[in-house]
Amino acid sequence: MLARQLILAASTSRWLRDRATKTAFVRRSVSAFMPGERLEDAMAAASTQAAHSIGTIFTRLGENLTRADAAEQVTEHYLDALDRIAAARLPAQISVKPTQLGLDFDASLCLANVQRLVDRATARNTLVWIDMEGSAYVDRTLDLFRRTRERSPSIGLALQAYLYRTKADLESLLPLGARIRIVKGAYLEPASIAFRRKADVDRNFFDLACRALDRGAQAAGSLLHIATHDERLIDRLATYIEERRIPPTAYEYAMLYGIQRPLQQRLVTSGRRLRVLIAYGDYWFPWYMRRLAERPANVWFVVKNIFAR
Repeated sequence: MLARQLILAASTSRWLRDRATKTAFVRRSVSAFMPGERLEDAMAAASTQAAHSIGTIFTRLGENLTRADAAEQVTEHYLDALDRIAAARLPAQISVKPTQLGLDFDASLCLANVQRLVDRATARNTLVWIDMEGSAYVDRTLDLFRRTRERSPSIGLALQAYLYRTKADLESLLPLGARIRIVKGAYLEPASIAFRRKADVDRNFFDLACRALDRGAQAAGSLLHIATHDERLIDRLATYIEERRIPPTAYEYAMLYGIQRPLQQRLVTSGRRLRVLIAYGDYWFPWYMRRLAERPANVWFVVKNIFAR
């Protein structure tokens, strides 16, 4: 856990970000997990994924914007992305952070921006996912999701398994027939509100996923995204799903571009539905460091990919 805390602390360092993003070694390692900084790069990778029966979730990196014009620019970018996804007939969705859309300085503006995106997604027959950021944003993000969900079902929400509160949050959302993505969590949180041991996070992830897959949740129309690269956890949930004959329409696996590709292929070959998140943009350093912190062993993935290129 010390390694994880050190990596998360490093992710917030502006000094380190400024220097690391100019380092060829770091940029090479990032390229293994991000096909490029432009939407066009991400769409090309998504097209390749589609040819292998893998869906995509696009996310433009960036967070904690402080100006309305910057939030408007991000919103317009995503509106255009939704149009381009539809025109290319890609099996793709988008995932956004509320602080990209104005949550830090104007909750009403953020809500309006999210609803604009969801309206466009509804018209384009796709989905907008709302990422969950640090614990200080959970209540505001839940309110954002609920208010938009009243307007349209074309919205999903990430919940973090490392937070103690997530069990209760999930229970409050399942009656809505909500689309939920269970993730482990990637921010540095105090032990007073979050599990610190990997075994405890894994246990809670499994319990939350099982609850989101049970008959009551299915009857309400919920959809679960199982968002992990942990092969042991994936196999354990696969056994649960098979034993209870849970229909494939009730869940999808969600993973990150460039990580555990053999496992991704195994899931697809076995008939499981899979979506791979493709990130793009130039504000990639905090995102990249949090990805490493989710599983410090990911550092080994970086090293292997650098020398395999």
